[in-house]
Amino acid sequence: MPSLIELPDIPEAERTALVEQLVELIETLAEESQRQAETIQQLRDEIAVLKGEKGKPTFKPSGMKDQSDPDKKGQGKGESTGQRAGSSKRSKTPDVPIHEECVIRPTEEPPPDARFKGYRDFVVQDLKIEAHNTRYRLEVWQTPEGEWLCGELPAILQGGHFGPRLRAYLLYQYHHCQVTQPLLREQLLEWGIDLSVGQIDALLSGHNEPFFAEKDQLLAVGLEVSSFITVDDSGARHQGRNGYVTQIGNDCFAWFSSTESKSRINFLELLQAGEPVYCLNDEALTYWREQGLPQALRQALVASPILEITTTAVWEAHLKTLGITKERHRRIATEGALLGGLLEKGLSRELVIVSDGAGQFAILLHALCWVHAERLIHKLIPLNERQRLDQERVRDEIWTLYADLKAYQRAPDPAAVADLRARFETIFSQKTSFATLNQTLKRLKTHQSELLLLRPDIPLHTNGSENDIRGYVKWRKISSGTRSDLGRRCRDTFASLKKTCRKLGISFWDYLNDRIGQVGDIPPLPEIVRERALAASAGP
Repeated sequence: MPSLIELPDIPEAERTALVEQLVELIETLAEESQRQAETIQQLRDEIAVLKGEKGKPTFKPSGMKDQSDPDKKGQGKGESTGQRAGSSKRSKTPDVPIHEECVIRPTEEPPPDARFKGYRDFVVQDLKIEAHNTRYRLEVWQTPEGEWLCGELPAILQGGHFGPRLRAYLLYQYHHCQVTQPLLREQLLEWGIDLSVGQIDALLSGHNEPFFAEKDQLLAVGLEVSSFITVDDSGARHQGRNGYVTQIGNDCFAWFSSTESKSRINFLELLQAGEPVYCLNDEALTYWREQGLPQALRQALVASPILEITTTAVWEAHLKTLGITKERHRRIATEGALLGGLLEKGLSRELVIVSDGAGQFAILLHALCWVHAERLIHKLIPLNERQRLDQERVRDEIWTLYADLKAYQRAPDPAAVADLRARFETIFSQKTSFATLNQTLKRLKTHQSELLLLRPDIPLHTNGSENDIRGYVKWRKISSGTRSDLGRRCRDTFASLKKTCRKLGISFWDYLNDRIGQVGDIPPLPEIVRERALAASAGP
């Protein structure tokens, strides 16, 4: 090993045995110091990994030299062109509607022999924000017979003394932009709109029955026309208590509901898209058997003269009559009856439910999210370099298989199915030096049927649900939770309608103005979802 420090030249006459020993000792200490520095850096990187941070960064060339090289300008797509970012964007001004034109003459008067050559247009985009108050003067007449006749306000004035555009603006700012009510009031007062706190709350929560009805229809139609749904849940406080919000949706729609529970019973009730129906049929019997409900209780349920119940109170009383009192037995019986009612209502047995692995979603044809599955391996903490290398290798193998699964979905090839299944077996059956990793791989292998569904129409992840429910998480940080049942219903409703509009490519602002103004240009969202799903199933 070369010397790590530069020692001065020592004359031969001065190289005594003591000096030689000192020189050797200095070089040894320098080498040891270098090794210790490398060990310290390695330990720092490991600590950073354990904290969820990145290790020592590696800096790549910036490409600035290539971009500044005039010989490399004008290269093809993906290569350095020497242009600044965004310089090739399209001009937006030709698509902007013009509301006002202003002709500006030269500061100096043109000479008499000058020729007019047209205009050089310069488009300026701006906003015009101002109050617009209308006084409706309702004529009052009295007939000779003494009958009074009076003019009537337009039907769109559901907000009383506040117009439809103002109500649409409040709903848009509150539910879409997540602006709180105090800030809304402060903003409107500065613009000359005199609104009290109570009036703002009434405009946000009142006259929303048409929105409620449209939201309720979304789930029923979405389940009817979809081949899959992705699901997720998150916390949603209500009246100072912890609660949950459940998201159900896919590429065409999103639907939210906030409840006090996130149990399987709650999920089955939500999937019924309305009043729950409890059916004691073959599907319920199969579920009870799989979940280990005692045979005597199964026989008592099947022998019951009542095979369909439409209210929760009657169902609870029915269980009590049959002597089913233990909490576990009541839960399994209720889950099976709700599942039977769900299928009796017409839910397709081929509908795939894609989830992150939460137990309440594992019903019917269930698929798992690969991103959440791999996260179990990513979160493991290796204890040494060998375990870390094994972890990185396994993760690389999983993501390579994941990429090939995505390629299979884009171009399904029946000949590739056997190879994909064999690779899955190899990856999740291997033994490494990391015992915890081996256990995790073994556990994931038991879910092979849920990870390898191999249907091109089914996503391999729940990114859509994660994105949809993110709005709830942000809103929870802003206002904590809802205080009234009506407020909670409004939040669920407008979150569902807003996200569905975004998936369908419809402006939420235009949607609100269409509904509140009773224009009728935008069809009901459930109808659009049905048309999109049918068009997608028909193919190109």
